[in-house]
Amino acid sequence: MRYLFAIVALFVACGSGHAADVKDATGRSVALPRKVERIMAAGPNAAVVLYVLAPEKMIGWPSAPRPNEREFILARARDLPEFGRLTGRGDTANVEVVLKARPDLIFDFGSVSPTYVSLAGRVQEQTGIPYLLIDGRLDQTAASIRLLGSALGVPERAEAIARYVEDTETLIDTRLKDLPAAQRKRVYLARQPNGLETGLTGSINTEIVERAGGINVAERAAGRGGIANVSIEQLIAWAPDTVITWDANFFARVHDDPTWATVPAVANRRVFQAPRLPFGWIDAPPSINRIIGLRWIAGLLYPERFPEDIRATARDFIKLFYQADVTEAQLDRILAGAQPGGRGR
Repeated sequence: MRYLFAIVALFVACGSGHAADVKDATGRSVALPRKVERIMAAGPNAAVVLYVLAPEKMIGWPSAPRPNEREFILARARDLPEFGRLTGRGDTANVEVVLKARPDLIFDFGSVSPTYVSLAGRVQEQTGIPYLLIDGRLDQTAASIRLLGSALGVPERAEAIARYVEDTETLIDTRLKDLPAAQRKRVYLARQPNGLETGLTGSINTEIVERAGGINVAERAAGRGGIANVSIEQLIAWAPDTVITWDANFFARVHDDPTWATVPAVANRRVFQAPRLPFGWIDAPPSINRIIGLRWIAGLLYPERFPEDIRATARDFIKLFYQADVTEAQLDRILAGAQPGGRGR
């Protein structure tokens, strides 16, 4: 029943100035214009979703694709202008930027906390442009995609993406349902070049690890959540058997650092670098690009239960989500550091 919020109530308003009212994830009723052809993503999470669902309706990026990402982005989208972001850390866009861009609709994908509700209401009031807030939590992804598909006028495309998400969730649940907690892998997510920043249990940065069947060793303390710094002594006590990072500097030097030598994952060469092209597989940003990360992490942790070839899985995912065909050489670059027995460490 918790997915009911995602059922879109679209009512044709005869003779009015808009075509439909959409109720977003916060319960706000947002009036959409008759034509939604120019769409602005409020932040990186929303930009990935917009690119996947309706790249032809994008008018720009919060942050333009980097040179090593551009080859995986459709030509009509890769050269769009950079507007900056309306939400989150480092927000650089403002009302003037929005008005100059002339979008028909703004949407954000991620947190729907009061802070974001207030921002959405303020921007909508100041610009007169409708602003949707969409729940970006991993367990709400399929429902949120269907909601956006209706609002953006691409329901068929959204349905294909939502079904892939649901198939992934079903696959993981089916194969791990009889795996006892005592046999689940203990995982540490290493952030920053020193590897000592991590995401606590339940944070948006690590929920993908937990959803894929791993146990996040960085337990949430009372009153704490999100990102935290830890000591190497604490990490050694946690004794993770797998370390995942997306920081190339940490990945390159961790096996040469004597302070990490007694961490079981390092001693057993179970440190993996998460792919980041064209978008991150576990974060960067924490949007629907993480769905491929679910399949990757599940295969890393439980290869006997997930024997699928990650190269084939990645190729199919990139084709469906990003509408790009990748070569073997491109897959080599995407998966460098991500596979046991390959270029992992």
